[in-house]
Amino acid sequence: MSEWLVLALAMLAACVVVVIVTLLRHRTAAEDEDPSETPDVIEYMTMWIGVVYAIVLGLAIAGVWEARVAAQDHVQAEAQALHEISERVRVYPPDVRDRIRADIDAYVGHVVTTEWKTMSDHGHVTKQGGQLLERVRADVTDYKPASDFQAQAYQPLVDQVAAADQARTARADSTGATMPGVVWFGLIAGAVITIGMVFALQIRRTRRELILAGLFSALIAFLLFLIWDFDAPYSRGIAASAGPFLSLFPHIKG
Repeated sequence: MSEWLVLALAMLAACVVVVIVTLLRHRTAAEDEDPSETPDVIEYMTMWIGVVYAIVLGLAIAGVWEARVAAQDHVQAEAQALHEISERVRVYPPDVRDRIRADIDAYVGHVVTTEWKTMSDHGHVTKQGGQLLERVRADVTDYKPASDFQAQAYQPLVDQVAAADQARTARADSTGATMPGVVWFGLIAGAVITIGMVFALQIRRTRRELILAGLFSALIAFLLFLIWDFDAPYSRGIAASAGPFLSLFPHIKG
């Protein structure tokens, strides 16, 4: 059973239960019951719909913002690990050191020029980027230390390669949208219901009420746009940038 079918059945069941309870309550109510003593149902429901929807919007904004911050952290971790490798190989012979640094520069250059655009446009990393990182891994792991000093630096270098690979995998996993379609359905449906309740209260055509209704609708539209803008951490609006790569490898031109 798909999640959309489960959602439709759950919503239908909730509506049916409310209707049945309301009809039973109406039939069993005493004849002398005065409904005017109870608070206005529409105003009460409007208040709670607004409160619940505000909570949902807040949670959605917090979720996509956290995903965007995590995406930037993945970039920072990957760039820092590669920078550590580039610096720590100074204890290796010049030919080995220069080869490792050249392969790291090739990988970083590919990320900031080619792979970043692919992530933004298509939502995935490139195969070539993975191959270039594997070349760096081979450079580091295949070298046999020639002295105790080099042997002491070998394992930390391998660990940094693993950290860079892990950060790249996390970056690849966070390139797409973070909000499921069912959540978007709830956000949009909630916006329609919340704004629709304004008309259920039968607002008048006074300038003040029209301005307030317009501002309220514009605010909800802005918050939904904000969620959509943060939803893809690498491709929209205030997106995660390749700044850590460029700052740690200033000789690479983005």
